[in-house]
Amino acid sequence: MPLSINEEAVRFLGMAAISAEPPAGSEDVPSLNCPSCGSSHVAQMLGDNGGISYVCTACGHSWS
Repeated sequence: MPLSINEEAVRFLGMAAISAEPPAGSEDVPSLNCPSCGSSHVAQMLGDNGGISYVCTACGHSWS
């Protein structure tokens, strides 16, 4: 049976937290934190007008 989107996200984030080494090239990518809750669990997505928007997967706050 397929996992729900929330269960899949928790599984994925849990696996990412276990990894001791950052992915190759990640030192060039600046950290982006949610302006609402300060979480680093931020996803980039395509905005309504074709621009880039961000959403916090911890609290649900979105911004561009």
